[in-house]
Amino acid sequence: MAIKSLEDLKRIREESQKKVNLRETGESTEDIVELMVGMATCGIAAGARETLSALLDEAEKQDLNNIRIVQVGCLGYCHSEPTVQVNLPGHEPIIFGKVDDKRAREIISRYVMRQEMLEDCVVINTFVKA
Repeated sequence: MAIKSLEDLKRIREESQKKVNLRETGESTEDIVELMVGMATCGIAAGARETLSALLDEAEKQDLNNIRIVQVGCLGYCHSEPTVQVNLPGHEPIIFGKVDDKRAREIISRYVMRQEMLEDCVVINTFVKA
C-alpha cells in the first residue's frame, strides 16, 4: 500500500490503532467480552497465531467495541491447542479447543454475538454440573 498523502498516513494509523486496541487490556468494565488465546509454545506450534489473527479480523469486521482479545501463556490443555478461553459478562468462562481460523470466526459470530454454544469444540466448562 503506497502512502501518497498525509490523509493516507492518518487513515492507516487509525486502522492500525483499532487492531492494537483489540489486543490491549483497556478499561475494566463489566460489559467487556474477553477472549484469551493460549500463545505458549504448544499453542503457537499448533497455529495459535492464525487463530489470534482470525479473532482480531472477525472482531474488526463485526465492528465490536466491547471485546478484548489478549495473548496468554499456556491454558493447560496442550492436547487441544490452539485454545481460546471466552469470558462473557454474566456467563462462566469456557475454553474452546482446536480453534483454527474458521472456528475462531464462529466463536465471535455465534458464541460471542448470539450466545450459541459450539459444543463440538468445548474443552472445558468447569461450571457444568454432572
